[in-house]
Amino acid sequence: MQDHATAQTAPEWGKACIPSDDIPLLEGPAPRGSEFLRALRIFAETIKGFRALHFVGPCVTVFGSARFPPEHESYALAREMGARIARAGFTVMTGGGPGIMEAANRGAHEVGGRSIGCNIVLPMEQKPNPYVDRFIEFRYFMVRKMMLVKYSYAFIVMPGGFGTLDELFEAATLIQTGKIKDFPLVLMGVEFWKPLRELLERMAEAGTIDRADLDRLVITDSPDEAMRVIDALATKRFGLKPKRAAKRRWWLGE
Repeated sequence: MQDHATAQTAPEWGKACIPSDDIPLLEGPAPRGSEFLRALRIFAETIKGFRALHFVGPCVTVFGSARFPPEHESYALAREMGARIARAGFTVMTGGGPGIMEAANRGAHEVGGRSIGCNIVLPMEQKPNPYVDRFIEFRYFMVRKMMLVKYSYAFIVMPGGFGTLDELFEAATLIQTGKIKDFPLVLMGVEFWKPLRELLERMAEAGTIDRADLDRLVITDSPDEAMRVIDALATKRFGLKPKRAAKRRWWLGE
């Protein structure tokens, strides 16, 4: 164990710096002033998200890959789900980018529903798709993920990559730990999610998750089944119904 004198003279530590506006947040200790200013930026971005999304109404968030072109079968399925979700009276929320996100927003747009995009600023710029009614851009993943969860009563998870898995398990963990209510979590694409289902089965057998945690995930290829789950577990359970809209305040960015 270091004594006090040694600790006082120990070299500073931190992760190697890569030029970026955001990476310093994860580098380790930083000057107190810069840490305080960064906290203020995170707070300001959080408030911006709250104000921009205050009037979106109950949402269903659709997660999935940004890499699928319009000809892909998962794009077509997400587009259909976006339309059905909108017809059910929900606002469709996505990450606002291309691929599955575009497809879900497009489906909602085509039937006259509401469509929201919450984008993340990345080194390779991701442009908003043309089917969102409102587009909000975030610098911090943690703020963006909070917005994608905060306003949603159900989650549709289409085939995707690391980001999709991150969003899936974020929602599953929040439900498991009681941080949010037991909202529907529907994975679309039985064949794609089959290896994940097998892994989760092994986890349940090993006792690292409860069987109830596994049972919360509905895996299906059927838009009809997905909408039945949303209707039974979101609309009816939580008693969603229209209410008088609050008055907008322009000076709050609403």
